[in-house]
Amino acid sequence: MTTTTSHIPEHVPESEGPDAGVAATRPARLIHAESTTEIPVHLLFRAEPSEPPAEVKLRPAVVGHRPPPQKPETEDRDTRDIGVRARASAPRVAPEIVERPARVLPGVAGVLAGVCGAAGCAVTAWWAGVLPPFAAEAFGPSAGAGGLGPARWAAFAGAGALGLFGFGGLARGRTGRAWVLELFGRYRGTVRGTGLLWVNPLLLRRRVDVRLRHWRGEPFPAADRGGVALRVSVLVVWRVRDTARATLGVEDHEGYLRACVEAALLRVPVAAPGAGRGAVQATQDALTRLVAADVAPVGVEVCAVRPLRVEYAPEVAAAMHRRRIAALDARHRASVVGSVVDSVEDTVTRLTMRGLLDLDDDERQVLVKDLTVAFCAGRGEAGA
Repeated sequence: MTTTTSHIPEHVPESEGPDAGVAATRPARLIHAESTTEIPVHLLFRAEPSEPPAEVKLRPAVVGHRPPPQKPETEDRDTRDIGVRARASAPRVAPEIVERPARVLPGVAGVLAGVCGAAGCAVTAWWAGVLPPFAAEAFGPSAGAGGLGPARWAAFAGAGALGLFGFGGLARGRTGRAWVLELFGRYRGTVRGTGLLWVNPLLLRRRVDVRLRHWRGEPFPAADRGGVALRVSVLVVWRVRDTARATLGVEDHEGYLRACVEAALLRVPVAAPGAGRGAVQATQDALTRLVAADVAPVGVEVCAVRPLRVEYAPEVAAAMHRRRIAALDARHRASVVGSVVDSVEDTVTRLTMRGLLDLDDDERQVLVKDLTVAFCAGRGEAGA
């Protein structure tokens, strides 16, 4: 076998000194390449070894992971800015505003406290001798006289306060209604119980409706996938899940929900009038997910956002009506032509296969033309 090498330098370096003979006996120079190191040429023409090479045990090599390419600083800054803006645009509520049950007592405790307070007031008045004449005759003469002294005033005030707290804290809980309690502007809990309850009369109560509710909004502006202006009326099914956030986290949760629905209609392409059931269902799912994500931080749960009525905006309604009529007319014409062609083909095929006609190409074309005219005229008269 002949090996041909090219571009191998034949120059042998000149060397002076004691190592000159060694340098002169060295083989030809080296192969140079930009991406490789210098390789001696004599290594390429070594003879086959007479003995098999000894096995060399290699240690397992550890290959480190290549570090990911570093992004430019400007790109990192833009990404961080976008992330910050996205997090800033998401609605947030103070983490301490979370619904928790309030401490209430059964209504029987309030009734007993009120009765005890009223009885204490009556006994104190009898003790001070300040009962009305008809009450004095009923209860008998008082144990003492001298009017309301300091001790009697203190007893009367304590009994009166007990009666006021007992009767003033009674409340009736209803199914589907809740109270949000505040004390000097601080949230103290939510009452969802039913029946007769006793609530601290010093707490401010805010009634919240937690039932499943719905409202039908007025026509909102929207657009379809082609950018055509629409007017959409939607039905929103929702309820309040976290009464604390719905009451304290936003000024008006119903108005906030309405604004989120209007904003979602501007971001989601709505199925055009006359669209199929699949397109309408896709629009409903997209609107529901978007509105639910927007109002979840304020304690409102959205079950469904259903488009009820979709119509074109007044400025494009006439043009879209004409366009739709033209499309329907074209579709009708295409169906008529297709049915006529099928009928003609079926007629000619049957006549030919049964041997009733033996026509050449010209006669066949004339027959097809006549049948087409006849079928089109018949369908036109039937449609009229």
